[in-house]
Amino acid sequence: MSSEVVIKADGLGKAYTIFKRPEDRLKQMLSFGRKKYYDHYWALQDVNLEVRKGQTVALIGHNGAGKSTFLKLLCGTVPPTTGSISVAGRIGALLELGAGFNPEFTGRENLRLAASVQGFSEAEIKAKEPEIIAFAEIGDFLDQPVRLYSSGMYARLAFAVMAHVDPDILIVDEILSVGDAAFQQKCMRFVRRFRERGTLLFVSHDSAAVLNLCEHAVWLDAGTVRMAGAAKDVCLAYQASIEEGKSNASAFHIGGSRRRLEAVEPVADKTEELLRESGSAPKVKIFSFDAEAPSYGHGGATIRHVSFLDSNGAPLTLLTAGDEVTLQVEIVANRDLESPIIGFYVKDRLGQNLFGNNTFATYADRNPGARQGDAMTASFRFRLPFMPNGDYSVTAAVADGTQDDHLHHHWIDDALIFKVINEIEIQGLLGVPMNSIDLLLDEGGG
Repeated sequence: MSSEVVIKADGLGKAYTIFKRPEDRLKQMLSFGRKKYYDHYWALQDVNLEVRKGQTVALIGHNGAGKSTFLKLLCGTVPPTTGSISVAGRIGALLELGAGFNPEFTGRENLRLAASVQGFSEAEIKAKEPEIIAFAEIGDFLDQPVRLYSSGMYARLAFAVMAHVDPDILIVDEILSVGDAAFQQKCMRFVRRFRERGTLLFVSHDSAAVLNLCEHAVWLDAGTVRMAGAAKDVCLAYQASIEEGKSNASAFHIGGSRRRLEAVEPVADKTEELLRESGSAPKVKIFSFDAEAPSYGHGGATIRHVSFLDSNGAPLTLLTAGDEVTLQVEIVANRDLESPIIGFYVKDRLGQNLFGNNTFATYADRNPGARQGDAMTASFRFRLPFMPNGDYSVTAAVADGTQDDHLHHHWIDDALIFKVINEIEIQGLLGVPMNSIDLLLDEGGG
């Protein structure tokens, strides 16, 4: 990270004029400043902030805290009322995807228009156009009016344009929930790569996303900076304020001591049993294997299929969280492999690896190897954990070597997509059924 400051806000403030009645606007015009018929609403006030080159900074806060106003001031779409804000470098703003598109223009025309607004010359736009088109993946619709696009296609094109205007500073404002699961994963891969070379400003209400993407955070509250610092510390304080608002503020505190409880008989966790009996257990819808999903590798092997199977070996399209399933990865060797390793990851919409495994540890001493043309199948049997609502993906890979020193031959991101639908709220990234629950009491213990 550089010491160079790329965003600097100094005493920044923005006030909006609020009229109580529509006729007060006319009265104000006719008063020539002799009388005041309006009130000022300060959306942002006395904000002092510095972001350095290479930092990943989250902007968090309740609705109405001033986040959107700060972004508008940062992008220059509205002028400040007080203070100043300066930016060093080109801004790429992923705010409202496609907000500047003309619905009557084709995708290609909107692509060129958006790039020109970002300051690119005709020659530069022509050079970048093939890369943008390939990223968007909207096929023949590129030359159709965007009013005919689905919301997913619209988002793909808009993101593709903004991702390829070579920004120095990338602003991402809650756009990662649009589009399908594969598109969300593509967005996250781009954002992660961008963090290695640019400055990221991420605006979100999702603490998990903030902690996953950002090192620093700024908490805006009622238009002012309430706290700035390490993302973990700021998110903890922000979450505490949310909980405080749910309860009697005078009774709320952070910290406290632990009370030891009296020993009782272990109690089995009845959560899963109750969920199944009530029919409320999370449902999981599985989509088909996508052989054309983003991939890379040296080509010594090819992943031919990835699927979830039931206890009889039949492919699953729908299952219940908590079920025992087999994740099967089928590969074919394109050349001799001395020590093939086949593995998988399950990822959430943010691209976080939730869990995974591979065949290395089990077959380290008895790896059969593979000859060119051989087919291999790896099967991983486990109970699918409870997960919050949302889209998830399975990444599958085949390599050759050891756990620490191997060559990737085929790695497929988003090889398989599945959707979890809950009737009840699942807390955390994963819900794990307990074998037992113990409650202990040790009165007077230290």
